[in-house]
Amino acid sequence: MAKNNTSNWNGYSLKPRKDMPEGLWVKCPSCENMLYRTAVEANMDVCAKCDHHFRIPASKRIKYLADEGSFDELLANMTSNDPLNFKFRGTSYKNRIAENEEKSNAVEAMRIGKAFIKGRGVMLAVMDSSFLMGSMGAVVGEKFCVAVDTAIEDDLPFIVVCCSGGARMHEGVVSLGQMAKTSAAIKKLDSAGGLYIPILTDPTTGGVTASFAMLGDCIIAEPKALIAFAGPRTIAETIKVELPEGFQRAEFLVEHGFVDMIVSRKEMRKELARMIDYCKK
Repeated sequence: MAKNNTSNWNGYSLKPRKDMPEGLWVKCPSCENMLYRTAVEANMDVCAKCDHHFRIPASKRIKYLADEGSFDELLANMTSNDPLNFKFRGTSYKNRIAENEEKSNAVEAMRIGKAFIKGRGVMLAVMDSSFLMGSMGAVVGEKFCVAVDTAIEDDLPFIVVCCSGGARMHEGVVSLGQMAKTSAAIKKLDSAGGLYIPILTDPTTGGVTASFAMLGDCIIAEPKALIAFAGPRTIAETIKVELPEGFQRAEFLVEHGFVDMIVSRKEMRKELARMIDYCKK
């Protein structure tokens, strides 16, 4: 006997429940509420219940920061040439790059370009955690330095959105060398009288924190962002002490003078415009 599309319960006809469309809801990792995805995106990927700032790719970050249609990208197709011919557990670095390109729809962990923020011209560099966790290799370092040179040549404020797991292990000492390279570039920008504003988002860690992320004229962080060199678990296991509550979060670091200010994603454009105007006086 063929099965009916409806079942019967205590005399009531029950229709089968339609499948829930995938991706319709998203769970907030902070308050654990189920949120309607389109509502979250309409709120700039910020939880309306607890103000948790979701991690977002560079494409969204640029959309939220730059005036519409103003981002003019440089070096868009630059990719790593695998300087160490790196392989790990049978997988090559080149394969990892290809996998991440497909997964993230990005070719590297940083995008750079000229843009306008509320009509103010800027040089913008945005890290992308969806590509190898925003790790810094030779391409990120080179893009960063080209962005600095462009900011100097065109007399533009340089704004960098940091989001990174640190140096890229696949490039070994080549990756570590980018810490010195990017730091030297910021010194060059400072000597030229340029304005440099890094925005630290969740997470900003490792070699990025130990180099260009902490060298700004004014260091801004998003709420509750993890900002660290080594992670809290590594530190706790090393020094064998209980760490303070909220250790390495943006609020703790502002209180202890490591970060200058915390700005919500929804207020970031306005605050950057205000800061650029103030520094030009």
